[in-house]
Amino acid sequence: MRDGSRGRGMSSSSSAAAHHHQHRRQGGGSGLVPLAALIKEEARTERRACAGGGGGTRICARDEDAGGSGVGGEPAEEEARRQRPLLRYGCAAQSKKGEDFFLLRTDCPRPSTSASSSAASPHQTFAVFAVLDGHNGNAAAIYTRDNLLNHVLSAMPRGLSREEWLHALPQALVAGFVKTDKEFQSKAGQTSGTTATFVIIDGWTITVASVGDSRCILDAQGGTVSLLTVDHRLEENVEERERVTASGGEVGRLSVVGGAEIGPLRCWPGGLCLSRSIGDIDVGEFIVPIPYVKQVKLSNAGGRLIIASDGIWDALSSEAAAKSCRGLPAELAAKQVVKEALRTRGLKDDTTCIVVDIIPPGQTIRPPSPPKKMNKLKSLIFRKKAKEPSQKLTKQHSGADAVEEIFEEGSAMLSESVSMMWALLLSASTLLLFTASLWTLALVLFF
Repeated sequence: MRDGSRGRGMSSSSSAAAHHHQHRRQGGGSGLVPLAALIKEEARTERRACAGGGGGTRICARDEDAGGSGVGGEPAEEEARRQRPLLRYGCAAQSKKGEDFFLLRTDCPRPSTSASSSAASPHQTFAVFAVLDGHNGNAAAIYTRDNLLNHVLSAMPRGLSREEWLHALPQALVAGFVKTDKEFQSKAGQTSGTTATFVIIDGWTITVASVGDSRCILDAQGGTVSLLTVDHRLEENVEERERVTASGGEVGRLSVVGGAEIGPLRCWPGGLCLSRSIGDIDVGEFIVPIPYVKQVKLSNAGGRLIIASDGIWDALSSEAAAKSCRGLPAELAAKQVVKEALRTRGLKDDTTCIVVDIIPPGQTIRPPSPPKKMNKLKSLIFRKKAKEPSQKLTKQHSGADAVEEIFEEGSAMLSESVSMMWALLLSASTLLLFTASLWTLALVLFF
């Protein structure tokens, strides 16, 4: 299966090259195709080849605009387009079991933008990056890779402006995860499961939804590393253990002959080490698909995302992964993180890493700068803060390198998530009605 998947990607590239050659021979006039057309076709081909996973060693990279809408347009649109960041990404993977998959897309259209705001907003597309680490087979990971985005978009209300769309996105992600899980579990004979770390980048806004123990970290300018996900491992997550036991589940280690207990904490029945996943129909109702969701907005200083499966995080801490690839462009950074994890622990599991650099407009392509050196007195004062891997992002921010936290919700209770979703939709509807009322009043006064 892995060789077949890789072969199809190579065939696609070869076909595209032949297509380009044919156009060069058949073009009118001088027989040459504009360079922009060739680059655009090659970008589409590479994106198709990169959206996958499975096995072997895989490396791919690309430069894209974050939330662009093509080339051309009115001067106002061009000015706004110049203010959005550039995305440069790379992906590297080493396979042991063939159960890691990933998704790389930078040209996803936003179908719910209202007609009234579409002309004024140049951000008509967004980017998606995802890592899916399957277990008990790869069917759940493949299904999630192929269907989760569509389910998220189908949960979005229509006729929203870009700001309203971003506001509704966290709860659409919750709905999309739940629908993906439900539809996959309806497939007869499918008992596999998967983690999912799903990242949507729209301009400077990053929205992350995750279940399981794949992780996404943000290495902001200045060297501050922050977690954008929460690991749903029962061994490490006290809140998830309490949730499972309060719901009637049992948490314990594997018992062997003689009564000894070995290995990590697991949820019984089923014996899964995770408390949240997609799939896993055979482990009971205590394992839920409700994702932890966080939405942040970067300053115009940009930053770097590292999205990876537990093959990376079992070998490297968040800080070690970020530090290992500073000073490298995204495509080499992803390869370096995988290399460092293998050097530290060896190839004990599928190992996948995506690195995304969010680069300020008008700057040369460069990764986040390393942290500034501190003198001994300052290092003593700030040592504890610097070592905290899950440093809390704050809504109140100042300075060019700050990150604003917009939304965070980690509840595993679907009723709470649905209540929040209705609140968001009602607020969006209220805003639309209020805007319509203002227009009506203006027309009445004018005429």
